[in-house]
Amino acid sequence: MRAVNTLASLAMAGLAAAEIRNLVYFDQYHTSILPGKNITAGITHVAMAFANSSLFAAETAGTFKPWMPIDSVRAMFDNGTKLGIAIGGWGDTAGFSAGAKTEASRATYAKNVAAMVEELGFDFVDVDWEYPGGNGQDYKQIPNANKTSEIISYPQLLHAIKAAIEPKPLSIAVPAKQGDLIAYTAARAPAIFSAVDMVNVMSYDIMNRRDTTTTHHSSVAGSLEAVHRYLELGCPPSKINLGLAYYAKFFETAPNATCTHPIGCPIVKAENDDGSDAGTSGAVTFEKANVFPAPPPTNLTTSSDGTCGATKGLTCTGFGEGTCCSQYGNCGSSAAHCGLGCQSGFGTCTGPDISAAFPKALANGVLDAQQGGMWYWDAENRLFWTWDTTELMKRKFKEIIEPMGLGGVMAWSLGEDSADWSHITTVAKLAKGTKAPLDEAEGEGGVKRAVRKLRGRIARPHGRQWAH
Repeated sequence: MRAVNTLASLAMAGLAAAEIRNLVYFDQYHTSILPGKNITAGITHVAMAFANSSLFAAETAGTFKPWMPIDSVRAMFDNGTKLGIAIGGWGDTAGFSAGAKTEASRATYAKNVAAMVEELGFDFVDVDWEYPGGNGQDYKQIPNANKTSEIISYPQLLHAIKAAIEPKPLSIAVPAKQGDLIAYTAARAPAIFSAVDMVNVMSYDIMNRRDTTTTHHSSVAGSLEAVHRYLELGCPPSKINLGLAYYAKFFETAPNATCTHPIGCPIVKAENDDGSDAGTSGAVTFEKANVFPAPPPTNLTTSSDGTCGATKGLTCTGFGEGTCCSQYGNCGSSAAHCGLGCQSGFGTCTGPDISAAFPKALANGVLDAQQGGMWYWDAENRLFWTWDTTELMKRKFKEIIEPMGLGGVMAWSLGEDSADWSHITTVAKLAKGTKAPLDEAEGEGGVKRAVRKLRGRIARPHGRQWAH
């Protein structure tokens, strides 16, 4: 009976017929091609990413200078689109940990965030702490056992920030994988959700470098399971924004592997013992230069600052500190620079050429209809690829967002879709036409139907044939 009541309350939370949110992160790392207002039409919230978390921990705050003028960013979107600032991001935990420690440090942190928001004119704040309680990038240097206090201090920090920025909204970016929900306990989750207005579920990177076998990084089934976890913890569906990824991921498979199925194929160790990236996996965005790679220009200039690649027009050939151009556009001589993902057109390489492998994967991708994910195993280069298509994003609206009455959708990230902007425009169209699945006029019968839908989907996330 208690479970039914819980599901009923969740269904009631999704009764309002308001149009859902369409939030996108706009990061400073993917700006070589930016969309016009005809492409961004329908986006309701934009989170500029990122402000460093440590700027706000000291009594005298550091200065945050946006990487693009605020007025210029606003001009890219519809009038009325809410512009926010995302604080933190992957690997940026030190400022949050320091700021959350005591009542005094939380007050200081919140005061400094509010002052920055007021000065620059942001409409909302997004806290992107990955992840309170442990399992962040530094989990080998600072064991999870040393971060247990964050399970209590995390919601306290959120409440302090929310009180300081009122009436402006506060959002948080939250993990999808069960093992990363360390701070989201049954006891503490209500305090977290009551402090925030939006919960951006990062239902991507579900396969990451800590895994040992393959799976989809952002499938329909995986996304459904991620949402289920937060609903079970009591998060109102209206606060949840389902995360979408405008990028693909790849992993080097084991030498003796033959991957005939997307689930369970062994991969080469992707994380070093110290927690650092082993250079055997990576991500490729749907930017034009990646989907439609052009031959490297013949008039490349040798890098002088250690950066390289097509967007820079720089080669590592002749660069003194290393002649390999890594997948992230940095010159060096390590295995991470010269191996898998190395850009062969902009330096020397020993690993597969990802610039050629990605279009090959897109051209030969295989749909896993049951799980709802695209994948491809490149036997020649021994690479496993996993990504989403616009059709799969449509399924996420139909099979997750609409029936569960979620409040919106969010995506990482704006500039990563420049090949044809198809993901952004598809999502905008879907979001524009999506409302909560019930109307208050349906009354008790509507709630009962929602309970049945939620119960069935939560009980059997993998047990049905996905429609397509």
